[in-house]
Amino acid sequence: MLQIVECPRDAMQGIQTFIPTEKKVHYLNLLLKVGFHTLDFGSFVSPKAIPQMRDTHEVVKQLHSSTATKLLAIVANERGAVEACQYKQIRYLGFPLSVSETFQQRNTNKSIEDALLVVERIQQLCIEKGKELVVYISMGFGNPYSDPYSPELVCRLIEKLQGMQIGIVSLADTIGSASVHDIEALYSLASRLFPGMTLGVHLHARREEVKEKVQAAYAAGCRRFDGALRGFGGCPMAKDELVGNLDTELLLAALREIKAPVPPLNEEALEEAKRYSLEIF
Repeated sequence: MLQIVECPRDAMQGIQTFIPTEKKVHYLNLLLKVGFHTLDFGSFVSPKAIPQMRDTHEVVKQLHSSTATKLLAIVANERGAVEACQYKQIRYLGFPLSVSETFQQRNTNKSIEDALLVVERIQQLCIEKGKELVVYISMGFGNPYSDPYSPELVCRLIEKLQGMQIGIVSLADTIGSASVHDIEALYSLASRLFPGMTLGVHLHARREEVKEKVQAAYAAGCRRFDGALRGFGGCPMAKDELVGNLDTELLLAALREIKAPVPPLNEEALEEAKRYSLEIF
């Protein structure tokens, strides 16, 4: 079944002006009505690193629970994972693990080796608390730092995650540099090597690139896609120029064009959320 993950957290985190908590809550509650599989709503990280997310504790307490959409929160260390696990309404914890040593240091101030130890401890915490860990492979399609990269290198990292019994991995094109060939090559290899895992894509792309990238990932076997309404966002730790997320509407259109079985969504709620997004962005 297709899983559509809406990522307002990724869309909001790079905005310098603080978005009032009440506006965040209203927007997220609108998105919860749409029917997405998962809502990446916030992060439990250092407010010095990501000031926009400093109110995640206040936000999560005000989100509607009468919805089938599952909540996902990003964490970067064990402390953040412990904070997230105290909320029963949060189903998934997301951790950014990079194939690039440079970016892992920039993003979490750790080496890849040290980050893997953190992932292992967070996975144990998730098992104890009844949560699921989603690991994002940042710089999964290459990096601008001249660090070693190949699809095989990514798959060796996924193999380590498989050994920890992690079931969901999202391949992230953090800087929007992946070509159609890159997407096909990595996803095809990873899905062949790890058939028992849920492998998603978290792509960043300009509007004119969304269709070809989404359809390439789907053709390679991907059934889990991240997007964000209006295509806002990008990782503020990556580089100076942010490349936006996949625009959710373009993502859905690309999938419907090839007759992919997109789950039914509340289109009226989607339009309402899209209108209100102009209050946020």
